Amino acid sequence: MRNEKWYLPQDRLFLKRMLLTAFIFHFSFFIPHSSLLISHFEASAQSLTLVELNCENLFDSKHDSLKQDTEWLPASARKWTPSRYWRKVNSIGQVILSCQQEGVPDLVALVEVENDTCLFDLTRRSLLRHAGYEYLMTQSPDVRGIDVALLYQPLSFCPLCYDYLDVEPLPDMRPTRDILYVQGETQNGDTLHVFVVHAPSRYGGERPTRPNRLQVMRRIVSVVSQLPSHAKVIVAGDFNDYADSPSLQFLEQHGLHNVSRGARGTHGAQGTYRYAGEWESIDHVLVSQPLRSSVIKVFVVDVPFLLEDDKKYGGVKPFRTFNGYHYQRGFSDHLPLVVHFHFTD
Repeated sequence: MRNEKWYLPQDRLFLKRMLLTAFIFHFSFFIPHSSLLISHFEASAQSLTLVELNCENLFDSKHDSLKQDTEWLPASARKWTPSRYWRKVNSIGQVILSCQQEGVPDLVALVEVENDTCLFDLTRRSLLRHAGYEYLMTQSPDVRGIDVALLYQPLSFCPLCYDYLDVEPLPDMRPTRDILYVQGETQNGDTLHVFVVHAPSRYGGERPTRPNRLQVMRRIVSVVSQLPSHAKVIVAGDFNDYADSPSLQFLEQHGLHNVSRGARGTHGAQGTYRYAGEWESIDHVLVSQPLRSSVIKVFVVDVPFLLEDDKKYGGVKPFRTFNGYHYQRGFSDHLPLVVHFHFTD
C-alpha cells in the first residue's frame, strides 16, 4: 500500500467526541434541516445502507493542465459551463437522496468523479449540504482525471485508516484508476473494510482488454488476502464486466460473494445499465463470507425521474446527462445500486 493515512488509536475517542460535538452544533443552528439526520441516526443503530453509483462524468468546468479534461470545459463541444456543472452536482445529490426513504444512506461509493472540488461542492453546496456527509477519494494517474470516492456518515461509520491502491499497468495498458480502501468502524462496533473500484473499460474490445480488468482484481485480492479470515469486506464499484465475466469470477474464487447478482428495480430496470436495448449489470457489490449473512436486501433504484423512454428499442433506460453530444439535463447513464445490511449483536 502507499499513501496510507491512519487515525491513531489514541485519537479515536477524541475523533468520535469531535464528530458528536459537530453534530450537536449542526443540530442547534439548523433546526429546519435536522430531521434528515435525526431519522437517520434513529434508524441506523444496527443497520447500514450502502449505495454504489457511477456519476457519468462528474467534472468541474475548469481545466487541469495535468489531465486530459478539455472535453469538459465551457468552450468544448459539450459546452460544459458552470451552470451545467452545478445542475449536474445537484442532480447527483438528488439521486443519492432518492436511494433511501428515511434519512440518508450511510455509505456512498462514487465512480467517475474528477477531483476534490466536485466532492466538496457535492457535500457542502448541493442538495446534500445538510446531510452531514464527509468523504474520502483517490488521486489517480488516470489520464482523464477520473477518480473514485466514498461518502460516509460519521455517526454510522468512523474511518480508522484509508489508502490508495495503485494498479501496475500491463504492457500496452494505460494508467488506470487507483482503488480506494477505507477501514472503518460502524456504530455497533463492527469493523468494515471497504474497497471502491472503477475497472478499465472495454474500449478496444472485451477480450483484448480483459487482462486489464483482471489486473485490478488481482490488486484487490492481494490486499484482501492479508486481512484476517473473519474480516468483513465490501468491494463496490463499476467493474465494466458482468457477474459471469472472468474478473468477477476471479474475485468469487478468492472468497468474495457477489450479493448484487440479479439485482432489479421496481419500474422496469433489469440492471444498472442499458446498452442497445439490453439491460446489463456492470456495477456490483461483493462481500466476504463473514458479512454475507448481514445482507438483507439488494436492489436497483429506478424511480421514474431517473428513467426515460427508449425510443429506439422500447421500454425505458437511464436518463443520462448527454445522449452523444446532445445535452439533455439527465442524471447518469447508470442507475444506483443499493445494499441494506443488518448487524446482530
